[in-house]
Parts: sequence; C-alpha cells; structure tokens
Amino acid sequence: MNYWLDKWGAHLGFIKYVLWWLVLAGVVGVLTGSASALFLLSLDSATSLRYEHPWLLYLLPFGGALVSWIYHNYGSNSIKGNNLILEQIHNGRETIPLRMAPFVLIGTVLTHLFGGSAGREGTAVQMGGSLSEYLGKLLRIHPDDRKILLMCGISAGFGSVFGTPLAGALFGMEVLIIGLISYEAILPCLIASLVGHAVTLGWGVTHAHYSMGQVPPLSAVVLLKVAAAAIIFGLTSRLFSELTHKLKAICTRIFKNAALKSFVGGCMIIVLTLAIGSRDYLGLGLPLLEDSFQETTASFAFLWKLIFTSITLGTGFQGGEVTPLFVIGATLGNTLGALLQLHGPFLAGIGLIAVFSGATNTPIACFLLGIELFGSEAAVYMFVAVVISYLCSGHTGIYTAQRLKVGKGRRLPEMDDHTTLGNLKSKR
Repeated sequence: MNYWLDKWGAHLGFIKYVLWWLVLAGVVGVLTGSASALFLLSLDSATSLRYEHPWLLYLLPFGGALVSWIYHNYGSNSIKGNNLILEQIHNGRETIPLRMAPFVLIGTVLTHLFGGSAGREGTAVQMGGSLSEYLGKLLRIHPDDRKILLMCGISAGFGSVFGTPLAGALFGMEVLIIGLISYEAILPCLIASLVGHAVTLGWGVTHAHYSMGQVPPLSAVVLLKVAAAAIIFGLTSRLFSELTHKLKAICTRIFKNAALKSFVGGCMIIVLTLAIGSRDYLGLGLPLLEDSFQETTASFAFLWKLIFTSITLGTGFQGGEVTPLFVIGATLGNTLGALLQLHGPFLAGIGLIAVFSGATNTPIACFLLGIELFGSEAAVYMFVAVVISYLCSGHTGIYTAQRLKVGKGRRLPEMDDHTTLGNLKSKR
C-alpha cells in the first residue's frame, strides 16, 4: 500500500510541477512576446523613418548622448544589460529593475532611428529578464525558481524576436555556463519560448526567411572546405568580441562622462559613413543580409559591419549584437564561397550561425537555429561549422558574465567554478 501511495505521490508531484511551470512560464511568454512585438513594430517604423529622412543620421550623437544620460542618472544597474541577468542567475544579489524593459526598448529604437549599428536580441532578452523578475516579485517565488524564471525570460525574448522558439529555449539554458547546460529548466524554457513566439506572431509580427539554395551532397571535400571556413568564422567572432570590449574599455577610460562617450561614438559613425560613401552598415543591416542569400556581396562588407557595430556598442549605444553577427557571418560566408568554390548563399547560411556560435559560445543553440532557419538538409555541415567556430573563438565572447565550466580543449589553471569570461581576462 505504501508503495502505491509513494508512486501516486510522485506522479502528483510531477503533475504539480508541470502545471506550475506551464502557467508561470506561459505568463512570461505572454509578457515577453507582447513586449517583443511592440519592440519589433517600433523598430520597423524607426528604420522606415531613417530611410525616408537620411538627415536623421546627423542626430545620432545627440540621440546616443541623451540615452546614455538617462541611463546614467535613472537606469540604476540596468546599464549592465544582458550581463546583469546572467549575474543574477549565477546567485546574484542585485535586483533587475522593471525600468530596464522600457529603457532598453526606447534606447534601442532611438539607436536605430538615428543609424547606430546594433541588433535586437539584447533588447528582447533584457525585456524578458526584467518582466520575469517583476513577475517573480509579485508571486514571491523561491530563489531557485527565480533563476529558472529568469532563464525563461531569456528564452522567450530570443525565441520571440527571431521567430526561432527551439533555439530560444536552448539558448536560455546554454548561454549561462560554457560547458554546462542546465536541463532542470528545459521544460519551463521551452514553454516560455513557444508561447513568446506564438504571442509575437499573434500580434501580427512576421519574421524574414532566407534560403541557402542548393545544398551540396555530403562529401569529404565539402566538409573540409566548410571546416576551413569555420576556422575563419571563429576567428572573426573573436575579433568582434575583443574589439567591442576593448573599445568599451578605452572609451570609458578616456571619456568619464557617459553622454560624451556616446556623442563621440555617434560622430565616429557619421564620419565613417561619409568616408566610405555607403549607409549599408547602419541599423540592423538587413539589406546586406538579404544580398548575402541572393547575390555576391562586397568583399569587405563583413569587416565594415563589424567595425560599425563595435563602435556603436563600444561607445554606449543600446542594442544587441546578434543580428549584426548574423550579417557579419552571412556576408563573410558569401565572400568565402567564391574563394572556396562553394555556392555563396549556402556558405552565407553556414557563416550566419557559425559566427554567432563563436561569439556567444552556444554551439547547440546555434545548430538548432540553423535547422529552424534553413531546414535540416545541411545539418552535418552546420554542426561541423558551429563546433569548430566555437572552439576557434577561444575563451572570449560578447557576454562577460558568462561562466566557464570547461575550458575549450584544456582546463585553464586559473579557472574555478566562479570564473567568468570577464574575470578570466582580467587575470591575464
């Protein structure tokens, strides 16, 4: 009798767990998906306005200075961005303020309105984290549940803003610690990401779709070419991460005033735009991404987009890194396609996920991203590329609060359970 009681008790406990997270993660998905929809629609409007009124570019320094001033005076610890959320999941003692959501939304929209080169994922993740924290406070949830709830916010933000719910679910778990995936959150993160994606679509938001075209038959020759390209993708992601962090450190040291730092950054973007005679590298850079899957792109388009984005983010503008990383990877892949005698759009798709993998240290999520974006026909090539890029990017990444559980290829002597990419770099 006791055996059956214990068995039914275990079943009831599991059912209670599923129902609890079905509701809680579902609410996170609804809140974050709605916020992402508002954000994406606002972003489209801001981008259209910039195309219609090219003179808006010349207000970029003032827009950046205004947002930085607001963050400095009223943003509290929101200025940490995505790293604040990662820190709180890693037993952090700070509070993620609700104001982070509107601040990052407005700040990112202004960045794009005036022509800063930034992405979308950071904004969606921060909105998801901020809304999840607020929900947790209202319900007075347990600290362990708070961690999972914040992971749900990351997953819902990523899945809803890119229309890739499976990659979003895994990204929320994989991005925390290099070498360790927290499977305890797999069900809540999946629910939050699926619901967030569905809610965003329900608000009438659509996502762009790209095609790799014909995928070459699986062969050793093509695998070797993809592996060679993946090495370059990994090194490029490392260049992006290190350049962005270095610019941020240098500019912060030179310009003590945050508003002045962003003002100077805006001026640098204007000068670069006029010098090269092209506005292709402003904003998200989606026209460049489209070209990568349709025709041959300029040989150094990837490098210009990398520089524009590093300057924008390094001088304090709001926005994410992922969409620019997509553009950098796709344009670089298109260029390498001609050199390696591979179909340009095919290698553009490989580059899109591989550069992202190297910069975020999330190869499994990036593999799923590739499957959701391009289908499974090129699955072997995609998996090879994301793994090699991840390894070649070294112990760097765009998120300095990301922890290291396992070194890439070897255990670092200075590494412990609390080592992050940020403090690892400071030890060297």
